Amino acid sequence: MAATIYTKNHCPYCDMAKKLLDEKGIAYDEVNVNSVKDPQAVIDTIRSLTDAKTFPQIVLDGKLIGGYTDLRSHFYTEE
Repeated sequence: MAATIYTKNHCPYCDMAKKLLDEKGIAYDEVNVNSVKDPQAVIDTIRSLTDAKTFPQIVLDGKLIGGYTDLRSHFYTEE
């Protein structure tokens, strides 16, 4: 399973989402909006996927899952 998680600094829901992915054994690419040269480009990428303005935003196998609560629901629904 391929995963990308869009995060920002000092975000407890981002930390919880990464922990959940770790617990599920899912490797992920993290894109931290605070750590890139062009944060607006990352925000534009996120906005092309969703109208949500919250972090994290998680993509699994090319499909937007949403934020942390959506990620938890995804796993509990899938199990």
